[in-house]
Amino acid sequence: MTMVLSRREEVTLDAVYRVAWQGEGLRFSVGALQRMADCRAAFLRLLQDPDIVIYGVTSGYGQMAKHRLTAKARKAHAGRAPLAAMSSFGEPLPERVTRTIVLARLTNFVEGHAAISPPVAEAVAALLEAGPLPPVPALGNGCPGEIQALAHLFGPLAQAVPLAEKDALSLINGSPCASALVADAALVARGRIALSEKVFALAWEALAAPLDHLDPAFDILWGDPFETTALANLRGLLKGVPAEGRRPYQAPVSWRDVPRVLGQARRALAQAEEVAAISLRAVSDNPVFLPPDPAHPDPAHPHGRALSNGGYHNAKAYPAMDDLAAVWADLAQLCDRQVTKLQEGEISLLPPRLAVSDDGYLGTLGFTAAAYAEQARHAAQRTFLPGSEGGGFGQNDVASPSFPAWRKQAEGGRCLDACLAMLAVVASQAFFVTDRPAPRRVASLLDEVRGLVPPVEGLRGLGPQVESLQQRFTAQLHSAERLAPATAEMADLEA
Repeated sequence: MTMVLSRREEVTLDAVYRVAWQGEGLRFSVGALQRMADCRAAFLRLLQDPDIVIYGVTSGYGQMAKHRLTAKARKAHAGRAPLAAMSSFGEPLPERVTRTIVLARLTNFVEGHAAISPPVAEAVAALLEAGPLPPVPALGNGCPGEIQALAHLFGPLAQAVPLAEKDALSLINGSPCASALVADAALVARGRIALSEKVFALAWEALAAPLDHLDPAFDILWGDPFETTALANLRGLLKGVPAEGRRPYQAPVSWRDVPRVLGQARRALAQAEEVAAISLRAVSDNPVFLPPDPAHPDPAHPHGRALSNGGYHNAKAYPAMDDLAAVWADLAQLCDRQVTKLQEGEISLLPPRLAVSDDGYLGTLGFTAAAYAEQARHAAQRTFLPGSEGGGFGQNDVASPSFPAWRKQAEGGRCLDACLAMLAVVASQAFFVTDRPAPRRVASLLDEVRGLVPPVEGLRGLGPQVESLQQRFTAQLHSAERLAPATAEMADLEA
């Protein structure tokens, strides 16, 4: 299938899912192409003003911004591909993220605000149907804005198509990378929260924790919509479990905290989704072109205006990703505590042989969970604007930190996946030693766990098997086929 783009409001999280995760192509509508052509013509008329100052078009780039270009020098300047900015290196971003960057780049184009030549804009859109994209380093992008990453992505195209005034700048300025990174983090977070709810429900029943802790009365007493959703989802996952034979007194704190921390995770997800939605449809070009409006002509600016601005810096994206990293760390800590408490018979009220038997031992999983939870906390360190030591020189004196924020939330998420895998294995063992079935709505999860990590009946090292479960969890969260069902399943539980 091919998505047809007419307006920037159509660049949404749903479009990201279709184009970046499911691999749909994209083309501009006829109306969008005509609008871009009209805006390009107006921009070229604007350039005929001998006194006009437009950054990167009638002037040089960066520290050369004070130098004015002659008409002849402008054309030579315009035709150069942005190869000098390809200075970052390191492991590449996943293909789904680079596809999202391409999609987000089109927001500046589709309504003419980049004043890009329509053939160049069409060539960018065609990248989504042309096979694998050029690799974009996830590391080393410490510039103000995103010119390093975007030069890697669009440099080969810029060498293959003719460039005119402003075209190269329209390819590499703005903040489509930040939009793509926070959108990717939000989409992965949807599945990770759904997985977390399932594993914590499994552990809830493994402990036979009191259902009173999830009573609908808390929906009103706590008064938080995100905690209400978490409570409802946990109740839904535990629907049908026996009311008798449960723990006779309150569960440890690490169980009772679960709905509130999951509520905070949902709050962080909602914030990331909102930031992604705003960012994906926002015009971030610098300089940005404001085309003339035939319905409301401006005598002072008959050919439109070109305005320098800070659109290349997305100040919302990295705090939103930091918040996701923080909840991954908190959830990993709850997993760590539950892994240990389930194995402490005096606390869990489960048979002592859950942790230790004649032939097997699960106790060291607590050590591993503690290490991963600590690693998640390190990944959750707050992201700030880089200090004066970095970020460039001349006018380029503050770097944009969205790339490290994305990497940190991704690392924290993988640590949480590992902790969830360990908790699922210990919960599986609890059901095994007590000969109980899992709740119906998480029975398939228990089957999946046991398919990779069978119950412990003999001495063996669990690390490689638990790692395979963690890798399964992480791979599923990055699978287009699993993302849509996970989102629909959450909606069913909320209903």
